[in-house]
Amino acid sequence: MTVPAPGSAELLAVAIDAARAAGRLLAAPGGSVTVAATKSSPTDVVTEMDRQAEELIRARIGAARPGDAILGEEGGQTGDAPVRWVIDPLDGTVNYLYGLPDWAVSIAAEVSGVIVAGVVNVPVRGELFGATLGGGSWVQAGGDGAGDRDAAAVRVRLRCRTGVPLAQALVATGFGYVAARRKVQGEVVAALLPQVRDIRRAGVAAVDLCSVAAGRVDGYYERGLNYWDYAAGGLIAAEAGAVVGGLRGAPASTSMTIAAGPELFDALAAVLAGLHAERDALAGDPVTGSFPAWNRWAVCAVYKRPDDPGGTRSRRSARCVRAGPERGRIPRRNRAQVGLPERYIRAATAPQHRLRRGMGHHNGYRL
Repeated sequence: MTVPAPGSAELLAVAIDAARAAGRLLAAPGGSVTVAATKSSPTDVVTEMDRQAEELIRARIGAARPGDAILGEEGGQTGDAPVRWVIDPLDGTVNYLYGLPDWAVSIAAEVSGVIVAGVVNVPVRGELFGATLGGGSWVQAGGDGAGDRDAAAVRVRLRCRTGVPLAQALVATGFGYVAARRKVQGEVVAALLPQVRDIRRAGVAAVDLCSVAAGRVDGYYERGLNYWDYAAGGLIAAEAGAVVGGLRGAPASTSMTIAAGPELFDALAAVLAGLHAERDALAGDPVTGSFPAWNRWAVCAVYKRPDDPGGTRSRRSARCVRAGPERGRIPRRNRAQVGLPERYIRAATAPQHRLRRGMGHHNGYRL
């Protein structure tokens, strides 16, 4: 039986109950803080506590809302209903593994694809963040993020910082676990650092988004987040007045998530777009690694794929190499968005001699 969708305040209450229960479990002494599995890389870990926390959250939600769908980081999607819960049972697993205080339980509720309620519980810091769509965002502090003491705590309304110029902005970010992505993220943050006040890296996307909402940082960006990483925190930041989105007018996504006050958002997004932050390096790329920076942005080439056992020559017809060491490949459909001249879009499928004529000796001789 499908339970009719209640108002956002009722969904928020269910999320708070589940987040507090998971917080109690995770913060309890004697938990099994050992690596149970890895995900995208050997450094992207899952602990047994991640799994237990998600099972507990699913049970709590299922008891209150038995017909709802649930999307969890560990258990994937279950059910199909207008109301869907988006769960990150332990955001900041590596922090948790090392005994660092910044880790969180993140729970969001969707109704017909729109997030209407969100909670981020940071038990070690005794903070519970929450928001409802159109109802603003708040933080309860001074409790333990897990029990009855939090129910009596005062909810303090959150407002992000506004009117902050890029040069005076304290910007939070994070890094992925795959080496090729981390390489580019390091290049991007190195280029951004001289243009801002400073950079902060907490290792917990949900907490970073809440920090934007609370004015503890001015802005935040990260490539590679999953939906459960920013579902609740994104609503909390947006309800505090922040703009939450991606690059070039796109919504927040795995490709890029940015949160900041309106003025800073535009400036930060422009810098990140100029740095081509939505890309990944390819280690050992046979073309990218062989061209100097002033050539790579225009080069499309034919090459022998090292992973092709037959040695078949394959045309890189849908890829283009950008400036800088081992830059990412950009699908042809996206090239117009990054400002490649039309003649270089055309050159992707041109024979090599046409590339040479079109590119000049500084670019063509290396083909």
